[in-house]
Amino acid sequence: MAEVNTAVPARIAFIGFGEAARAFLAGWRREPGFAAEVTAFDVKTDAADPAVRAAKLADYASDRVIGAATAREAVAGATLVVSVVTADQAHAAALSVVGNLAPNAIFLDCNSCAPQVKVKSAEKIDASGGRYVDVAVMAPVHPRLHETPLLISGGNAETAAPMLAALAMSAEIQPGPVGSSSSIKMVRSIMIKGIEALVCECVLSGRLAGVDDIVLATLEDTFPGFDWKKRSAYMLERVMTHGVRRAAEMREVALTVDLLGLEGRMARAIVDWQQEIGDLHLKASDFGPDHGARADAILAALGKKRAERPE
Repeated sequence: MAEVNTAVPARIAFIGFGEAARAFLAGWRREPGFAAEVTAFDVKTDAADPAVRAAKLADYASDRVIGAATAREAVAGATLVVSVVTADQAHAAALSVVGNLAPNAIFLDCNSCAPQVKVKSAEKIDASGGRYVDVAVMAPVHPRLHETPLLISGGNAETAAPMLAALAMSAEIQPGPVGSSSSIKMVRSIMIKGIEALVCECVLSGRLAGVDDIVLATLEDTFPGFDWKKRSAYMLERVMTHGVRRAAEMREVALTVDLLGLEGRMARAIVDWQQEIGDLHLKASDFGPDHGARADAILAALGKKRAERPE
């Protein structure tokens, strides 16, 4: 039986230091006795845009983490490695640390990618002496931070569970091999990200036609208690803020569906709305909490972008 570590790790490394990583860390630091040294590497520190580089370095400083020049440097000596990158970079992130993991280091692959991709990553991590764990993050990381529900699976899940419990994380073991947790997340995302895409098309079209309030009111009659105006504003914000990352995830969802023997038609359609709105780089909070104001901002930005396209 594998040795189980029930203590908070002395050194934790993040590969990717965006919303999820920062949320987990903020939650851990609320826990009494948390004193782990935390390192991080994020590819934005290598960005061509100096403003992007500076912003990420500022994140390191404000969150009191040791910024590393490379992923290999970040994981050196860490007994827990948390990979939270965009879905399309998940396998590359795993490969980037092969050969530099501490012996028996737990590698949490928290990325939303196809289960088949996670199987490939697990083979590389485990062969290098690490302990790979398939992790599915099952809800937004705000407001629950480190207590956001997780599903963990694979042969190392039982070994990792006590360490995650020591960090006060809400991790449930999903029986089965690597890919079991991710299969649940990928299939679920068809619905979750699909509703967001449907709301985008519905609300933006309704706004242009001048009927959005009426449409949402009739939806409230059909699905009472959903609070369509408030939920629509929230979903527009999610796509505005995270559309690029969600689009990458939905490409992985489409691949998952394909490899199951179906065609990921809906998943690929969802990619289009998530990517197009995410690429606008709009800050939802600049436009207030109302769905109409957010929709108008998206429509204005889309109109400007299309007007600038060469004939």
